[in-house]
Amino acid sequence: MIIDCHNHVGVDVLFYLHGDFPYAQHLVAMVEEGGALGVDRWIVFPFVSHMALDTSGFLTNEIREGGMQLTQVPYALENRRLLKEIYDLFPEYAPRLLPFIMVDPMRNPAAQAEELRRLRKDYPFYGIKMQTTILQSDIKHLRDRGKVFLELAEEWDLPMLIHSSVAESDLWAQASDILDIAEENPQVRFCLAHSCRYDKECLDRINALPNTWFDNSAHCIHCEGAVNDMPFIAPRHRRFDSDYTDPARVIADLAAAYPTKFMWGSDSPFYSYAAEINHEIVRLICTYEKEVKALKKNPPEVVQRIAETNTRAYLKLKDESILA
Repeated sequence: MIIDCHNHVGVDVLFYLHGDFPYAQHLVAMVEEGGALGVDRWIVFPFVSHMALDTSGFLTNEIREGGMQLTQVPYALENRRLLKEIYDLFPEYAPRLLPFIMVDPMRNPAAQAEELRRLRKDYPFYGIKMQTTILQSDIKHLRDRGKVFLELAEEWDLPMLIHSSVAESDLWAQASDILDIAEENPQVRFCLAHSCRYDKECLDRINALPNTWFDNSAHCIHCEGAVNDMPFIAPRHRRFDSDYTDPARVIADLAAAYPTKFMWGSDSPFYSYAAEINHEIVRLICTYEKEVKALKKNPPEVVQRIAETNTRAYLKLKDESILA
């Protein structure tokens, strides 16, 4: 079995209005495309921006509160919309999907927690996802106002999947901060997305902590970033040693170095990214097919370990028949 552990479904109004790509993914299209490539199951969650932000700022890529809001509760609309789509609109696909809900650790966390308790009475979900960079919502708020999400993760025995960064300009999702929080909360399972941008010190910390994993979401364009020494990748003196001209080789090396902590994920549809940044067009373009191809170039034992065995250990499903 191949489980893709990192996928967005729905629409991102911020990305659409600001002119960034991608900004949407259709649930059925994802399953049909990925299924044709040999993917069997998908961990899915909404896109990043939420309707409790001031949408009037989205045209200029400004994250503001108040103003034009469709809801006061972050992700109340997005989480329910995703689960309704899976379980009510397309129940034939539901057995192949493992939905996670999204949260914002800074804005109105108590109301989010109340909404999640109501939502959990209506639909099952299997984890908690955060992408705090785009929201400009410091992950360190899990220590204070956002601590309720750690409490829910412990109460419901759900893992957390958190966008991670090592770029100095990213004040909100530093991999080292996430690892500090994971170390302080051994009762909660954490996955750090994007291979910690290949930062070896962070990957080694994941390997040492009993409650942490990492995924390699958007792997091929991250390899391209490493080849070109782009600023979102760990600098060479901190970078995990591999041949980044060959994404399949990097998967093999990561799987050998971190045999029980590495989970495979595509980050669909963010295996491609295109946007205008500082008046220049940045294009990092890949395909779902290339992501799967890089995985499958490895021996079957490696594929099974990083695309199923490790993911099952991270999920710790109470009912394993969900994946039958």
